[in-house]
Amino acid sequence: MFLGLEWYWWIVFLAVLIISIPLKIKFMKWWERCRQEKKEKQQGKWGDGE
Repeated sequence: MFLGLEWYWWIVFLAVLIISIPLKIKFMKWWERCRQEKKEKQQGKWGDGE
């Protein structure tokens, strides 16, 4: 036992961590793209491009 957890819980924890990192990266790219599209729409709508 390490930090009070059985060995199989560490495997589960590592699996979740390994799966969540690429998903987080994918989500961040998607979020940034949506923010950029929204920003471009607002600039086009109001006609005050920088």
